[in-house]
Amino acid sequence: MAELSSNLLYGAFLLYLIGTFFYGGAIRDKRKQYDGKNKWAFIAYVLTIIGFLMQLGYFIARWIAAGHAPVSNLFEFTTFFGMMLVGAFIIIYMIYKTAALGLFTLPIALLLIAYASMFPTEISPLIPALQSDWLKIHVTTAAAGQAILAISFVAGVLYLVKVVDQTKPSKKTFWLEVVMFVLVTTVAFIIVTTIFRAMDYEAVYKWIDKNNVESEMVFHMPSLVGPNEGKLLTEGRMEAFIEVPAIISARKLNTVIWSTIVGIILYGIIRLILRKRIAQSLQPFVKNLNLDIVDEIGYRSVLIGFPVFTLGALIFAMIWAQIAWTRFWGWDPKEVWALITWLFYAAYLHLRLSKGWHGEKSAWLAVIGFAIIMFNLIFVNLVIAGLHSYA
Repeated sequence: MAELSSNLLYGAFLLYLIGTFFYGGAIRDKRKQYDGKNKWAFIAYVLTIIGFLMQLGYFIARWIAAGHAPVSNLFEFTTFFGMMLVGAFIIIYMIYKTAALGLFTLPIALLLIAYASMFPTEISPLIPALQSDWLKIHVTTAAAGQAILAISFVAGVLYLVKVVDQTKPSKKTFWLEVVMFVLVTTVAFIIVTTIFRAMDYEAVYKWIDKNNVESEMVFHMPSLVGPNEGKLLTEGRMEAFIEVPAIISARKLNTVIWSTIVGIILYGIIRLILRKRIAQSLQPFVKNLNLDIVDEIGYRSVLIGFPVFTLGALIFAMIWAQIAWTRFWGWDPKEVWALITWLFYAAYLHLRLSKGWHGEKSAWLAVIGFAIIMFNLIFVNLVIAGLHSYA
């Protein structure tokens, strides 16, 4: 059953990849990309639905094999997040028939699945803290809410790629390019993790954790930073340049640093090849885009995703926290960033409805909101130790 679930996930990944090219073909088609008669778009949409059904099959098969909802670690949560992102796109495409949305959404889903595959994929028993029905209630609704909110990010990027003037450098071109750099860095993470995994690299450190207990930490990349009071036990491996406090996971921070370094190199290579900003090179794909439709998609995504996120990431989370830890709130890093995310999207809706922040302003807010979500998913999970570190 576990092997079946893996094959289904790989199949979904392949269909999303093929579908991305068909959405690109739909945009190049002379017919309107949102008139419902574009054959390229129709084929792409069918492939997307089949891919989603295969990923849903993966989710069900893994649930049966594991005996619990497969959302208990970073691999499972991130693949579920990617599946919900595609599911939200499928529903939105039924309404708006915008091929460019698929061209930008499916690569994000592909990155999420590829990113997830860099973490341990083995099925393991639940730790005591997760042995509760609230696991599937809290985590699935929180992930679904974030996935729906992520559609507003895709719509926001589409809007900004079209309207931001790329003929001269400005703050807008800079920050839009920062978004592109982060996406490239995610690709770099996948590349560098794959390389060192293929090399079977391993370096073991003895260190003192935040509870002042001696433990071992295994690095799968050369250690640029080391753990608190760390001592390298593996001969012939590179010593860390600096130590980090026990509250920070040195192994995971090391991965972030490696990904950033490789991301800078990869981004530089792409810029040399394109000889222009990445955002500028994407403009031909959005030249026929209806900005009013894209703006509406972004707004409606937040309007639907916000209450779902509120329910899953805050209300259900607090109920489970009370049951598991006998308190509703404890200022754990994940709890804090869930609150920050909630406050930001509440501000988004307030500014949009009360202050008239439509169009470009709304698009920038959607991009910032997704950056907060990804900071929580990547940096808080990988670097900051807390009660949710098992994720």
